[in-house]
Amino acid sequence: MSIRVFITGGTFDKEYDEIRGELAFGDSHLPEMLERGRCGLELEIRTLMMIDSLQMTDADREMIADHCQRVPEERIVVTHGTDTMVETAQVLAHSVPGRTIVLTGAMIPYAFGSSDGLFNLGSALSFVQVLPAGVYVAMNGRCFDWSRVRKNRRTGRFEDLRAENDEG
Repeated sequence: MSIRVFITGGTFDKEYDEIRGELAFGDSHLPEMLERGRCGLELEIRTLMMIDSLQMTDADREMIADHCQRVPEERIVVTHGTDTMVETAQVLAHSVPGRTIVLTGAMIPYAFGSSDGLFNLGSALSFVQVLPAGVYVAMNGRCFDWSRVRKNRRTGRFEDLRAENDEG
């Protein structure tokens, strides 16, 4: 089983630019992460963009959907910034039927060493192999249906909206 991986940027791939004193993008850390994790999967990897998800436009999301529609792989992982991950997941859910797509990212850049990115990437690669067709978000060791998840900016975690609705 071959899995397609699309890289779009986000905190996952940010580095600290010492000259400008801010986070910026260089090359993707994905190849190093896969090697470090001793990944044995058959992957087809393509960088679509390297941007912060807050700068992502509707046209960018449509381009991601177009690439997901055109590849032969039925199972796709998208690395993405966490701030607008759910918005992109919604576009994919409405535009790319019949495939299993898992979006993942990181709250802390991989380059910082204490990142959750490696864990989230491994989780996403595992989930994409076993889930039925649909669009999902894999963060914090959990997998969420795209339509029932949100990023809690206070806790820095993704949470299931069903749990919140069950409490009310």
